[in-house]
Amino acid sequence: MTESQPLPIVLLHGVGLDRTMWEPAETALGQLTDRTVVSLDLPGHGSEPALTAPVSLEDLAEDVAGRLPGRSHIVGFSLGALIAQHLAVHRPDLVASLASVSSVCRRTPEESMQVRRRLDAARSDFRGSVEASITRWYPEGQGVDRHRIEQTRATLLANPVESYLHAYEVFATADTEIGTELHRIRVPSLAVTGEFDPGSTPEMTRRLEAAIPGTRAVVVPGARHMLPVEQPDELARIIHHFITEPNREDHG
Repeated sequence: MTESQPLPIVLLHGVGLDRTMWEPAETALGQLTDRTVVSLDLPGHGSEPALTAPVSLEDLAEDVAGRLPGRSHIVGFSLGALIAQHLAVHRPDLVASLASVSSVCRRTPEESMQVRRRLDAARSDFRGSVEASITRWYPEGQGVDRHRIEQTRATLLANPVESYLHAYEVFATADTEIGTELHRIRVPSLAVTGEFDPGSTPEMTRRLEAAIPGTRAVVVPGARHMLPVEQPDELARIIHHFITEPNREDHG
């Protein structure tokens, strides 16, 4: 990366998904910016080797750090947001800005119990838990093209179950760990979620806004959890505006 080149945007997906979930938003971003936009598969997902043992948020973040194209504007979705936050705390040299999309934050005991129930359901009936996710994310289609819904279902079902469970364990618990460190983040930060997201709620986005100094919170009206698929154009607009604000440090 030379001084004259704008820093890339790196997209990190959620648990059980892969880099293809970003295709609609990646296309929309490409229409707004000349920057390089890179979507990565998280460890245990997509083209990356399956997880065969328990892992930590630190393990996942270190793996991603080793595959970043240098200092970048990092956009994390769901589990990807927790990884992005860990990088912003522990590897700020790699993070020009942080965008947490549909991110959990400091779950309450009841919220922790709910995600634990979903993890237990995946252990006992993986296919059933996939269908529950599809229903939760795309109720009555939520205006999303049927092909995209089927693509999400196929991606989830393609996961080796053990690998998925190891990743989901991190998603279900790591907000407790990273939540105590969010105040250490000093890079420009954005938190955005859907108005009707049942898991990464607007209240959690407001918690992120309070926890990370200077964070801007955005709640997208009418949207649910899968913002990059459901409202890719609006999400791309929000991210592009955030990254290109005047005085945003842009070169490594």
